[in-house]
Amino acid sequence: MNRPFKLYLIGSLRNPEVINITVKLQEQGIDVFSDWFAASENADDSWRDYEKARGYTYLEALKRPAARNVFEFDKRHLEASDGALLIYPAGRSGHLELGWMAGKGKWTGILIDDPERWDVMLSFSDLVTDNLEEVISIIKERCDDT
Repeated sequence: MNRPFKLYLIGSLRNPEVINITVKLQEQGIDVFSDWFAASENADDSWRDYEKARGYTYLEALKRPAARNVFEFDKRHLEASDGALLIYPAGRSGHLELGWMAGKGKWTGILIDDPERWDVMLSFSDLVTDNLEEVISIIKERCDDT
Protein backbone atom coordinates (compact mmCIF):
# COMPACT_ATOMS: atom_id res chain seq x y z
CA MET A 1 0.00 0.00 0.00
CA ASN A 2 1.61 3.28 -1.09
CA ARG A 3 -0.37 5.50 1.27
CA PRO A 4 -3.51 5.13 3.33
CA PHE A 5 -6.75 5.68 1.47
CA LYS A 6 -8.51 8.63 3.08
CA LEU A 7 -12.07 7.50 3.56
CA TYR A 8 -14.88 9.71 4.78
CA LEU A 9 -17.36 7.49 6.57
CA ILE A 10 -20.93 8.74 6.12
CA GLY A 11 -23.75 7.59 8.34
CA SER A 12 -26.35 8.44 10.90
CA LEU A 13 -25.57 9.97 14.27
CA ARG A 14 -27.99 7.35 15.59
CA ASN A 15 -26.13 4.35 14.16
CA PRO A 16 -23.72 2.80 16.72
CA GLU A 17 -22.19 0.67 13.95
CA VAL A 18 -20.26 3.74 12.77
CA ILE A 19 -17.71 3.18 15.56
CA ASN A 20 -17.37 -0.57 14.89
CA ILE A 21 -16.91 -0.03 11.15
CA THR A 22 -14.41 2.78 11.76
CA VAL A 23 -12.30 0.48 13.93
CA LYS A 24 -12.43 -2.41 11.43
CA LEU A 25 -11.33 -0.12 8.59
CA GLN A 26 -8.54 1.43 10.66
CA GLU A 27 -7.26 -2.04 11.56
CA GLN A 28 -6.78 -2.56 7.82
CA GLY A 29 -4.62 0.55 7.48
CA ILE A 30 -7.35 2.73 6.02
CA ASP A 31 -7.35 6.36 7.16
CA VAL A 32 -10.99 6.82 8.25
CA PHE A 33 -12.65 10.11 9.09
CA SER A 34 -15.76 9.71 11.23
CA ASP A 35 -15.16 12.37 13.90
CA TRP A 36 -18.56 13.89 13.11
CA PHE A 37 -20.01 10.95 15.07
CA ALA A 38 -18.68 12.41 18.35
CA ALA A 39 -21.43 15.06 18.25
CA SER A 40 -23.94 12.57 19.76
CA GLU A 41 -27.14 11.12 18.42
CA ASN A 42 -29.11 14.18 19.53
CA ALA A 43 -26.90 16.83 17.91
CA ASP A 44 -29.31 17.76 15.11
CA ASP A 45 -32.29 17.89 17.45
CA SER A 46 -30.40 19.97 20.00
CA TRP A 47 -29.29 22.42 17.31
CA ARG A 48 -32.89 22.72 16.03
CA ASP A 49 -34.31 23.25 19.52
CA TYR A 50 -31.65 25.84 20.39
CA GLU A 51 -32.25 27.88 17.25
CA LYS A 52 -36.04 27.65 17.52
CA ALA A 53 -35.90 28.79 21.17
CA ARG A 54 -34.02 31.85 19.96
CA GLY A 55 -36.74 32.59 17.41
CA TYR A 56 -35.00 31.43 14.23
CA THR A 57 -36.67 29.49 11.43
CA TYR A 58 -34.98 26.52 9.80
CA LEU A 59 -33.91 28.63 6.81
CA GLU A 60 -32.47 31.30 9.10
CA ALA A 61 -30.73 28.74 11.31
CA LEU A 62 -28.95 27.23 8.30
CA LYS A 63 -27.14 30.56 7.88
CA ARG A 64 -26.22 30.95 11.54
CA PRO A 65 -22.73 30.29 12.95
CA ALA A 66 -23.37 26.85 14.47
CA ALA A 67 -24.75 25.40 11.24
CA ARG A 68 -22.07 27.07 9.10
CA ASN A 69 -19.34 25.74 11.39
CA VAL A 70 -20.60 22.15 11.22
CA PHE A 71 -21.12 22.36 7.45
CA GLU A 72 -17.63 23.75 6.80
CA PHE A 73 -16.07 21.16 9.13
CA ASP A 74 -17.70 18.28 7.27
CA LYS A 75 -17.07 19.78 3.83
CA ARG A 76 -13.36 20.32 4.59
CA HIS A 77 -13.00 16.66 5.48
CA LEU A 78 -15.02 15.51 2.48
CA GLU A 79 -12.73 17.54 0.22
CA ALA A 80 -9.62 16.03 1.83
CA SER A 81 -10.85 12.46 1.36
CA ASP A 82 -10.18 10.10 -1.53
CA GLY A 83 -13.62 8.58 -1.24
CA ALA A 84 -16.65 8.04 0.93
CA LEU A 85 -18.58 5.08 2.27
CA LEU A 86 -22.23 5.55 3.18
CA ILE A 87 -23.42 3.16 5.88
CA TYR A 88 -27.08 2.24 5.95
CA PRO A 89 -29.36 3.32 7.41
CA ALA A 90 -28.63 6.94 6.57
CA GLY A 91 -30.63 10.09 6.11
CA ARG A 92 -30.84 12.96 3.67
CA SER A 93 -27.57 14.59 4.73
CA GLY A 94 -25.66 11.38 4.16
CA HIS A 95 -27.08 10.94 0.70
CA LEU A 96 -26.26 14.55 -0.17
CA GLU A 97 -22.68 14.06 1.02
CA LEU A 98 -22.30 10.89 -1.04
CA GLY A 99 -23.78 12.58 -4.11
CA TRP A 100 -21.40 15.51 -3.69
CA MET A 101 -18.44 13.11 -3.53
CA ALA A 102 -19.63 11.28 -6.64
CA GLY A 103 -20.02 14.62 -8.44
CA LYS A 104 -16.42 15.44 -7.54
CA GLY A 105 -15.31 12.19 -9.22
CA LYS A 106 -14.23 10.57 -5.96
CA TRP A 107 -14.79 6.91 -5.14
CA THR A 108 -18.13 6.17 -3.46
CA GLY A 109 -19.48 3.08 -1.81
CA ILE A 110 -22.65 2.13 0.00
CA LEU A 111 -22.70 -0.50 2.72
CA ILE A 112 -26.31 -1.57 2.87
CA ASP A 113 -28.18 -3.49 5.52
CA ASP A 114 -31.50 -5.05 4.55
CA PRO A 115 -33.43 -1.90 3.64
CA GLU A 116 -37.19 -2.01 3.73
CA ARG A 117 -37.36 0.43 0.81
CA TRP A 118 -35.39 -0.35 -2.31
CA ASP A 119 -33.94 2.35 -4.54
CA VAL A 120 -32.43 1.83 -7.99
CA MET A 121 -30.52 5.12 -7.82
CA LEU A 122 -27.91 3.55 -5.54
CA SER A 123 -26.26 2.57 -8.82
CA PHE A 124 -24.76 6.07 -9.01
CA SER A 125 -22.26 4.76 -6.46
CA ASP A 126 -19.12 2.88 -7.48
CA LEU A 127 -19.97 0.05 -5.10
CA VAL A 128 -23.12 -1.18 -3.41
CA THR A 129 -22.54 -4.12 -1.08
CA ASP A 130 -23.58 -5.69 2.18
CA ASN A 131 -20.04 -6.96 2.79
CA LEU A 132 -17.47 -4.80 4.62
CA GLU A 133 -14.65 -7.14 3.52
CA GLU A 134 -15.47 -6.30 -0.11
CA VAL A 135 -15.16 -2.58 0.72
CA ILE A 136 -11.78 -3.18 2.38
CA SER A 137 -10.51 -5.21 -0.58
CA ILE A 138 -11.50 -2.54 -3.12
CA ILE A 139 -9.96 0.28 -1.09
CA LYS A 140 -6.71 -1.66 -0.70
CA GLU A 141 -6.63 -2.20 -4.49
CA ARG A 142 -7.07 1.54 -5.02
CA CYS A 143 -4.15 2.24 -2.67
CA ASP A 144 -1.93 -0.14 -4.64
CA ASP A 145 -2.80 1.76 -7.83
CA THR A 146 -1.69 5.16 -6.44
